[in-house]
Amino acid sequence: MRATFTHLKNLEPAALFEILFSLCLLGVLALMYLGVLARPELTLVIPIAAWAGAAPVLYGAVRQLMAREWASMEMLASIALGFSLYSNEWASAVFIALMLSGSRLLSVLTEARARKSIESLLKLRPDTAKVDREGRIELVPLEAVRVGDTIVVDAGDRVPVDGMVLIGDAALDESSLTGESLPVDKAVGDKVFSSTLVASGGLRIRAEKVGKDTTLEKIIQLVERSQEQRSRIMTIGERFGRAYLIGMTLLAALLWYWTQNTPLVLALVLVVCADDIAIAVPLAFLGAIGTAAQHGIIVKGSAHLEVMGRAKTFIFDKTGTLTKGALKVVDLVAAPDVSRDDLLVYGACAARGSQHPLSRAIVSYATAEGVREVFPTMSRSVGGKGVIASHDDSALLLGRESFMESEGVSIDPSIRHAIDRLSDEGKSVSLVARNKKLLGVIGLQDEIKAEARDALRALRDLGVEHIVMLTGDNERVAQTVCEQLDITEYFAGLHPEDKVARVAALKNKGEVVMAGDGINDAAALSSATVGIAMGGMGHDVTIESADVVLMTDDLSKMVDAIRIARTAHRIAVEDFWIWGFTNGVGIALVFGGYIGPAGAAAYNFISDFFPLGNSLRAWSTRKAQP
Repeated sequence: MRATFTHLKNLEPAALFEILFSLCLLGVLALMYLGVLARPELTLVIPIAAWAGAAPVLYGAVRQLMAREWASMEMLASIALGFSLYSNEWASAVFIALMLSGSRLLSVLTEARARKSIESLLKLRPDTAKVDREGRIELVPLEAVRVGDTIVVDAGDRVPVDGMVLIGDAALDESSLTGESLPVDKAVGDKVFSSTLVASGGLRIRAEKVGKDTTLEKIIQLVERSQEQRSRIMTIGERFGRAYLIGMTLLAALLWYWTQNTPLVLALVLVVCADDIAIAVPLAFLGAIGTAAQHGIIVKGSAHLEVMGRAKTFIFDKTGTLTKGALKVVDLVAAPDVSRDDLLVYGACAARGSQHPLSRAIVSYATAEGVREVFPTMSRSVGGKGVIASHDDSALLLGRESFMESEGVSIDPSIRHAIDRLSDEGKSVSLVARNKKLLGVIGLQDEIKAEARDALRALRDLGVEHIVMLTGDNERVAQTVCEQLDITEYFAGLHPEDKVARVAALKNKGEVVMAGDGINDAAALSSATVGIAMGGMGHDVTIESADVVLMTDDLSKMVDAIRIARTAHRIAVEDFWIWGFTNGVGIALVFGGYIGPAGAAAYNFISDFFPLGNSLRAWSTRKAQP
């Protein structure tokens, strides 16, 4: 009993009022059907209850008339109420009031549920932070933290800012942002994000984003905005509902003109004035958005969710989406009289003077292989071609085949054969030379993500018919990746503006969903019907450019997003079928003479709960099943 009272105290005032009002109306109906209110001295209670229920509906109808919105659920309900009050059908009027009160109650509770999803995110934000002030730790309000401050977080603390680790190592629970339950190890130089929990260890962090600029705050803003947008299916529902109501109103008018049977007309109007679909469809999409957010998927509006639920064409950028976006040395071929170690030592020496991804990958591989470290005394990058470096008496070259030839380096036939083989396999090729002598060739490749194959297979199982890959890489690299992922259509060698043009061309054939990293692909994502950005955590450009943001770069999250979207879309369609079926049954009961005005109102009240109950399935926090 105490728990029940606590829940009542926590209810919104509007919800509490509607509950009490509904209980009063139910009490009036119970007393009436028990015969208590049949006595003359008590019959006044029924008209009072009817007029009390009619007042807010009639007020809403007047406001809509003034706004020239005359074809609405409230308007038809007002007509039904007017018929009931005019005909002294008090029981029908009370039933209508009860039905509308229930609808208002559900609307209030739905909005409250949505607000609580935001409040649950806000609860993750600490109110204070421990700041290192010249060796003295001070506990300060979060509002007092500034960019550049050194923040101390210990085991059990939540990180109050977005920043970079300066000292320490720890395991962080990032489930509040990504939906992943496994802790992530953080060390010096790693990025950390607001609201994440230090499961073990301790860190000192340099604050880089504070207040409204943190990742958590941006997610909260997105969730708030997403609740204000409407999906296309909701718009269709509203248009269909208006046409339906206009038709039913005209039918009722014609029926009354032909029959002069007021009870029959009233019963018909009472059956068709259900506003359940107007609440059920938004309820389904709002629940799906909340479910997605709990799994690290931020949807900026139900319109995007609805498109994902029915789209058949999906476009993927290659680098960073289907592949890891980080080159890795996968092959070494030394010249006949050169050792593998010498090839790697001098190749890494030249690479240390360059920041090109190829160079960084070669240095990383050499370090992992444990070969001796040799540093260049001079290094100079030749834009788009290679690197010229020196070490003691050695002149080093690292770069493409054409670069070597331009520098007077002859290529042994065996090495040329290796170059052709690596190129045919879709690998990037870097040659290494010392004092004009070719030492060998290094093959590098961008690795396909481990989950990519399963994710694309799952999308096909979900009904995606057309998968396209876009990339700036050459034709052979693109072909190799597509062969491994069973993608039949791709476009290679594209600049950012080319990707936009390709997306636009595919969009002309129908709705398209594009997935990219959200940074380099911002323009292409914006041109798609729905743009999905991968790995949005900590990237402002990613969060702002896309319609849907996956907080990690795990492709399986995209499959989860599509499953949630398709579940919401299926539930919304089911709502329309339930609505149509129950209204059809009600109309048949009226014309069959099985129910009158009071029975029609009761039937309407009960049938309202069927589509609403169906929509509540979208509020499940579990991942939707295919």
